[in-house]
Amino acid sequence: MILSQMSWHSPWALLLLIPYVFYVFFILRQKNNRPTFQVGSIHFLKKWSNRGLARLSQMNDFLVYLAVILMIIALARPQQANSKSKRTLDGLDIVIVLDVSDSMLIEDMKPLNRLESAKETIAHFIKQRSSDRIGVVIFAGEAFTLVPPTLDYDLILKRVDKIKTAAEARIKDGTAIGVGMATGAARLKDSQAKSRVMIFLTDGENNSGVISPETGLEVAKGYGIKIYSIGLGKSGPTQLPVYSTDLFGNKTKRYQNFESTVNDELLTQMAEVTGGRYFRATKEDSLSGVFNEINKLETSKIEETKYVQYTEYFYYFLIPGFIMFVLSRLLSLTVLRRGPA
Repeated sequence: MILSQMSWHSPWALLLLIPYVFYVFFILRQKNNRPTFQVGSIHFLKKWSNRGLARLSQMNDFLVYLAVILMIIALARPQQANSKSKRTLDGLDIVIVLDVSDSMLIEDMKPLNRLESAKETIAHFIKQRSSDRIGVVIFAGEAFTLVPPTLDYDLILKRVDKIKTAAEARIKDGTAIGVGMATGAARLKDSQAKSRVMIFLTDGENNSGVISPETGLEVAKGYGIKIYSIGLGKSGPTQLPVYSTDLFGNKTKRYQNFESTVNDELLTQMAEVTGGRYFRATKEDSLSGVFNEINKLETSKIEETKYVQYTEYFYYFLIPGFIMFVLSRLLSLTVLRRGPA
């Protein structure tokens, strides 16, 4: 029992202690003016000295006073409140579908290029979630599941950090938007979450893949998946870095002219049909702002129920008080019983 955490159910009962203290003080003064009591048995006088009986009588009075005080405290019902809360997290299932075609190497977004900017922003987004299962799908001319939906955020962050472009990963280059969408939808089809979300990032338009964007969109819509589509980078003529290895094994970089195009119409349709939103991110700060906006739109539902449970401590005072009172009565009826005057 911690006194600092104790509360009282009936604190008004403690006010009874004030008149009772005055009453005890008055009785003690009266007793000091009375002659020593008489006992009714010569047998006890032989066994006990007058001095010992006087002390026993004082102890008996003390038992009565203390018993009443303890019972008054018990009447006030000391108790300790234990506040408890139950949190229910209703998380989302989110799949991030990232374009890793070679055009993602275009250096128009910090810290280095479109891909590194996307990886950095995705990592920041993941760190802000707490109860959502997150998966990652990468695609170029074909699509692969990098991480299935999981709560293991450390694993996701490690895999995202190692993402490479199609050429570096030695997969078919291109932009198969329909395949990427269908693969992402497949990762969410068995989800038990109330909300299924796909974040789709690409910097191009569909130019390859065995599944058309229209088919991929129908699959996602059929599974009740909301798509937030993001068009990366600026459209128009630009420079695409091309890496190669010379005869001595040294890696070299050169630039070639490239026409960057984003199919805004398709990405807008993907979002509108599924109840999501389309965002355009032409530089790193706008991409970060897009993910912050998505973070606000898709929040986990948290229900918290608080309840207070009281632990009663009145019996810690009532039981000792009752025992003291009974003991006092036994002493009064036996050893301290008064004889005839």
